Amino acid sequence: MIRLTGVSKGFGGTSVLTGLDLEVPTGTTLAVIGRSGTGKSVLLKCVARLLYADAGFVMVGGEDVGQADPRALRRIRSRMGYVFQFAALFDSMTIGENVEAPLRREGVPPTEARRRAEAVLERVGLGGSADSLPAELSGGMRKRAGIARAVVAEPDYLLYDEPTTGLDPVTTAVIDELMVGLKRDLGATGIVVTHDIRSALRVADSVALLHEGRLHTEGTPQEIRDSTDPLVRAFVEGKSELWPEHSGPGR
Repeated sequence: MIRLTGVSKGFGGTSVLTGLDLEVPTGTTLAVIGRSGTGKSVLLKCVARLLYADAGFVMVGGEDVGQADPRALRRIRSRMGYVFQFAALFDSMTIGENVEAPLRREGVPPTEARRRAEAVLERVGLGGSADSLPAELSGGMRKRAGIARAVVAEPDYLLYDEPTTGLDPVTTAVIDELMVGLKRDLGATGIVVTHDIRSALRVADSVALLHEGRLHTEGTPQEIRDSTDPLVRAFVEGKSELWPEHSGPGR
């Protein structure tokens, strides 16, 4: 389980998250949606402690991420797979080397790391790409390579930061199907941060809408589809005129 209780985070005097409470039950996927600047990616980075929360608690598998010492933090992170928005592959390394990296860091022998990397690349539709460089792949293929790196160690938790940003609808559907399949196969607990409401509704067990750094509403995909809340309707229908005038532009 992942649980955030009263989590706040700001930068330079500007509040990004304000007293946020969220819970992701074990084995489920939560999609987090909201306008740009409302704290979605910051939330994800607080879960992985790439950022420290200014206040509140972030619990992952019953462990307090904010209070974890270096050894405990490494143990927690070893159970996480993080898919960065732009894949964050190392340009000077082959795709196979990129995917092997988490295994090599944990001391898995090179031959075994290579075997597992090639198997997971096959799983994400990139069989035969292990010796390619990131620059030789399309954007969608790099996204899949990033996912392969995140799941190669069979993590208990998967964190996706905008996994379909910049992709065409067909490639987006491929990534969505991949995320659903990996959840089924790994049984991982996941958080998907996304602007893409259609993707959120396809991959998640529940959807949380953040507004001005707070949880505005949360529900099942069907509850979100059926909601009459104007902020939810603005996302579901993609109509800016439904956004309350007083809310102003996303921060």
